[in-house]
Amino acid sequence: MKPLSIRARLTLWYTGVVVLILLLVSVAAYSLLRWHLYNDLDASLFTVAGVLREAPPADPTAPLPPDLEPLVRGFLGPEFADALMQLLDPEGRLRSRALRPALPLSYQARVNALRGEPTLETVQLTTGDEARLLTMPVVRGGRIVDLVQVAMPLRRTRQTLLRYVETLLVLVPLGAVLSAAGGWLLARRALRPVDRMSQSALRISAEDLSRRLERRGTQDEIDRLADTLNAMLARLEAAFGEMQRFTADAAHELRTPLTALRGGIEIALRAERSPDEYRRVLASSIEEVDQLIRLAEDLLLLSRSSVGLSAARQLVDLEPLCLEALELGVRLAKGKGVNVSMGATVPANVHGDAGALRRVLLNLVDNAVKYTPAGGSVVISLARLADSVALVVEDTGIGIDPADAKRIFEPFLRLDAGRNRDTGGSGLGLAIARSIVLAHGGTLEVDNRPGGGSRFTINLPAA
Repeated sequence: MKPLSIRARLTLWYTGVVVLILLLVSVAAYSLLRWHLYNDLDASLFTVAGVLREAPPADPTAPLPPDLEPLVRGFLGPEFADALMQLLDPEGRLRSRALRPALPLSYQARVNALRGEPTLETVQLTTGDEARLLTMPVVRGGRIVDLVQVAMPLRRTRQTLLRYVETLLVLVPLGAVLSAAGGWLLARRALRPVDRMSQSALRISAEDLSRRLERRGTQDEIDRLADTLNAMLARLEAAFGEMQRFTADAAHELRTPLTALRGGIEIALRAERSPDEYRRVLASSIEEVDQLIRLAEDLLLLSRSSVGLSAARQLVDLEPLCLEALELGVRLAKGKGVNVSMGATVPANVHGDAGALRRVLLNLVDNAVKYTPAGGSVVISLARLADSVALVVEDTGIGIDPADAKRIFEPFLRLDAGRNRDTGGSGLGLAIARSIVLAHGGTLEVDNRPGGGSRFTINLPAA
């Protein structure tokens, strides 16, 4: 089954809410109207009974006159033509009746009358109709002399309520249909900018990521959605650009050793060679193959570190890593006249991949020794900050131009002749190091130290 569109779902939700509101309002209005009608009816009964009770007889101690009809019609007027009235003695015996049929006297009404209290109740008449009945005692000289009963049939009240319900049965479905049509129009109008934005996004392809979605300038949710999509497009454009540059640089780096390998083999095959000459060609070919293997491994590691390290995070003590880096630096510095030493260190732990962090530190030490001239020095230090750990590798080498401080972390970048393939690198070391540090939630920064040389600082969250 095909799912409903957002426009259809919005219309259904809108219609459902409106119908629910209409039903609640209709029930509330019906209840309020019924309460008012019954309240007005009860007030009318008290008015009629009050007029009868207050009618002055010739003798103040005598009961009301037995003939009620002229009295009622003279005092009340034609609007009470439906009223049923009768007069009873304190024992409940009939004295006079204005209209037929007879009104019943319940046990509770007699008990309340003897207490001097009126009683309101809904009763069934002998004609089968329901009526609202008021029984009120008449007190003269401190004693009950009569019981006045006044009743109004509920026929007109019920007819009024029925007509109101019939009106609601017509208006509520009509309101539901109109609300559905209005909801559809509102949803269509509200989603029209989204449709235009979707059409604009469809015209943006991977070959033309420079285009952006148009903003309406209303600073509403649609504009915020456009800003979010434009920011995403900007990131995609930057990522595609980096991927294209990376692909071109990787192809160039792979082509160089492959070309050298092919050239050496072709030269060896042009003429007969001695075993020693073949051996030299094979040895040179193995060197080129080793370089290709190292490059492939670096590319694989860079790819893994760019999407996050998959190894389980463990508690890593950084002091042993610094000692391993010192040992490697001392071995690399032999015969170069470079002094590698350990600076200030403190115990510090982080959560991460020990092997990946070791590679970062060894890479920085290798670069520091490689680009430091004879007589220079390389210092490794470890410091504990408020909530982070700082690993620092300083050298007195050739330094880095401040304008190139951010570019050195780009893959395959070689800034000058001092940093070429003859040093044995592929241009991926610093890019891999930065990716690993970022995957650990840290930062890798570089700046020039006073007096010349470079300072690489790794900041990692402390465990």
